[in-house]
Amino acid sequence: MTRQGHVRADGAGPKSYRVRGKLLTAKDAKKTRKRRKDDPGNGDAARINAVRAEEHFQDPVLAYDRLARIYRKIAEKRQLYLAGVEREILARIPRGSQSLLDIGAGDGRRALRLASTAGVRRIVLLEPSAQMLSARTDGVEIWRCQAEDLECQASAEEFDVIICLWNVLGHIKGTTRRSRAMRGIKQRLSENGRFFMDVNHRYNARAYGVVPTMARIARDVLLPSGKNGDVVASWDLGAERISTYGHVFTHREIVRLAESAGLKMQERIVIDYDDGRVRRSGLQGNLLYVFRRRA
Repeated sequence: MTRQGHVRADGAGPKSYRVRGKLLTAKDAKKTRKRRKDDPGNGDAARINAVRAEEHFQDPVLAYDRLARIYRKIAEKRQLYLAGVEREILARIPRGSQSLLDIGAGDGRRALRLASTAGVRRIVLLEPSAQMLSARTDGVEIWRCQAEDLECQASAEEFDVIICLWNVLGHIKGTTRRSRAMRGIKQRLSENGRFFMDVNHRYNARAYGVVPTMARIARDVLLPSGKNGDVVASWDLGAERISTYGHVFTHREIVRLAESAGLKMQERIVIDYDDGRVRRSGLQGNLLYVFRRRA
């Protein structure tokens, strides 16, 4: 209820109140409030529906199994950002690259698009969700394992281009498992190859707001912990809501993970999550990295 405090033109009339768009006298407004208070079902249906529609998955793979049918629509909502990341990657893929490995490939469309534009022929898609990526017959190979298990993959093949996009690393829980994933990626990268990875930046004030970002910075300074970036990743799908584990990163976290895996950061690009433009400050976007194997 919004209190308006209107007074008659002669200044002597009773105050009126606006209740759900209707202008009522104080007496009528009081009756309306009482009816709403006395109605035991008021608001209950909405709360019940909200609870019923919420689905939280401890395993991100299961969450993406559920998201598979509308994944393309989700990607379309962030088309400017995704296109901005692809633009920066294509400008940096080494000439003559012959092979590409996509870690957490989703539906595979981005890897195929990048490979086609860059003239890369050999494509391997690593995607543990069978619903996200069904079997293909067009010469593209699929590896059904998680990123942190890449070291266990039987093949010792190396790739000229490796991509791990849209905060895939953030769905791997814990520093130990993320470190294992990065080591596996380093082992798969060819001597002159490039590894491209973008992550959600914990200090992206443009997306999260200045006050929450400052609070995150203060927490990291006063109470440093590898779990500080843990969040609930969620997607609103109209009548339903899907959520799972997520992690948002600092630049320092990524540098430490890369160095411990034997990777050297060649470049960091800040990309606005709303419009896909390159920004100067890390406070203005997500982080896209270019890595090489350390000599």
